[in-house]
Amino acid sequence: MTGMTARETLLCDRAAAAPMETQLRAWATINSGTGNLAGLADVAGQLADAFAVLPGEVALVEPAMVTAIDREGRENEVVHGRHLVVRVRPGAERRVLLTGHMDTVFAVDHPFQTLTDLPDGVINGPGTADMKGGIAVMLAALQALENDGSALGYDVMINSDEETGSASSAALIAELARGKASALTYEPAALPDGTLAGARPGSGNFSFSIAGRAAHAGRNPQDGRNAIVAAADLVLRLSALRRDGLSVNPARIDGGGPNNVVPDRAIVRANLRPLTPELEAEARLAIQSIAAAISLEHDVTIHMHGGFGRPPKPLTPAAETLFGLVRDAGLDLGQTIAWKATGGVCDGNNIAACGIPVVDTMGVRGGAIHSDQEYLILASLAERAALSALTLSRLAERNL
Repeated sequence: MTGMTARETLLCDRAAAAPMETQLRAWATINSGTGNLAGLADVAGQLADAFAVLPGEVALVEPAMVTAIDREGRENEVVHGRHLVVRVRPGAERRVLLTGHMDTVFAVDHPFQTLTDLPDGVINGPGTADMKGGIAVMLAALQALENDGSALGYDVMINSDEETGSASSAALIAELARGKASALTYEPAALPDGTLAGARPGSGNFSFSIAGRAAHAGRNPQDGRNAIVAAADLVLRLSALRRDGLSVNPARIDGGGPNNVVPDRAIVRANLRPLTPELEAEARLAIQSIAAAISLEHDVTIHMHGGFGRPPKPLTPAAETLFGLVRDAGLDLGQTIAWKATGGVCDGNNIAACGIPVVDTMGVRGGAIHSDQEYLILASLAERAALSALTLSRLAERNL
């Protein structure tokens, strides 16, 4: 280590020595897929108990109401788990936000449910890297910071719906981001070597419910209005929006029925990822124009649901300064910290949209997330806890 004081060295050693692996194993053995409310409640309770060691108020916050379009075109409420919020020193002069998520992509009936120890200090298991390991790292750093007597104020938010877009926690994230000097989010590193995610595109999820008119396919097809044909046209026109800086992925079509009936219902689902706010605005207008044209030309009714829930996250000068602070902390710890643009999105997008600089991959090193090959490099627990502790300590002392 170079450039560190004796106090900083002790701080980092304390963070690295925390029982993170034990916590990780306990949390990762509980299925907490976004739709598994019982599992989420179990994990939320365990996290609330764990974070109660911090000198602040711990609360489980009710999710905001969210709706989704089902396969029949009906708009229904989607129930989510509660979100954990911890507030420490709310009156402090300088305050930061730390965020994570307790949910995973693995449903309660998914076959990937257990932890497996692999050679060379690697553990395979659901949510190990994404991101229960990151939550353990966050807590270890905060405990070390408290033992150091820091006056830094902070809020912690661990939501239950990040994997599906944070719709029930987006307003909470915006509320907690308000007035913060900076933010750290504990998604896993962008690459197994510890590289951080820099700029990110935005993301929008849309469902188009198309109502046509049923008719006999042989006797009077001319009286029908084929929702499947309209859906196909919609998909092709959405795909044509694709260009540099804007990816478009029509992901699913539901609808149709017997071969002798003109189908009167179809649902199209699509994801768009704009690289800039300008491209997001252009895409929004184009989607509305396409839906209106399809409705008119095919004589169908289209109900559009959803929107751009993750704004684009450019690398601003303030964000570059924060990345530089993390990089320098890494150098003092013997860790090489770099960052690069990525196509993924996360709650860091939402935080950055509030004008708050954020580094959103402060979690563990690992890989193959969202698959049954997901893994965590156990040594990275101590590495990243020390990195976070040093970063937070310096954030308490320096203006960005």
